[in-house]
Amino acid sequence: MPAMNLIPVNGIIVSITPFGDDCCEQQVSIRTTEGINNFIVGPETYVQNNVRLRPGMNVTALYDGEQAVPLIYPPQYRAVFIGRRNPGEKVYAGYFDETLTSSDGSLQLNIDTSTSVVTANGQTFQCSPGGHTLIVYYSETTRSIPAQTTPRKIIVIC
Repeated sequence: MPAMNLIPVNGIIVSITPFGDDCCEQQVSIRTTEGINNFIVGPETYVQNNVRLRPGMNVTALYDGEQAVPLIYPPQYRAVFIGRRNPGEKVYAGYFDETLTSSDGSLQLNIDTSTSVVTANGQTFQCSPGGHTLIVYYSETTRSIPAQTTPRKIIVIC
């Protein structure tokens, strides 16, 4: 998979409407603290656990910051990933090296037996997740540099 600059947007789904003429894509409008963001969710979008998206759902959507976007308001992005997020939970997406440190050096993962490590299709990932792009669900971190956390869930993008 080519490297992506995945940018998270956290918020609550306010509406879901058809997008385009073939009904294969939907526009999901998410209210954030800064306003509304629209995401196009299509067949290539990874929807965590294949859940049915609904208005009122607390989610994180990720888009590729390297892709061109139309200059419109509210902003519209093509979603790479969208998934439910628990209250108080954070989501980080990016490349982690073999020491499980993020490429920007801001987060280091400490995996324990309570951490669920799965592939994008929900299968248990049997190897070390280092050296991959990861979607990490976590709540608390240390105040060290880099911040350290024991995540609840890691999704390995192979």
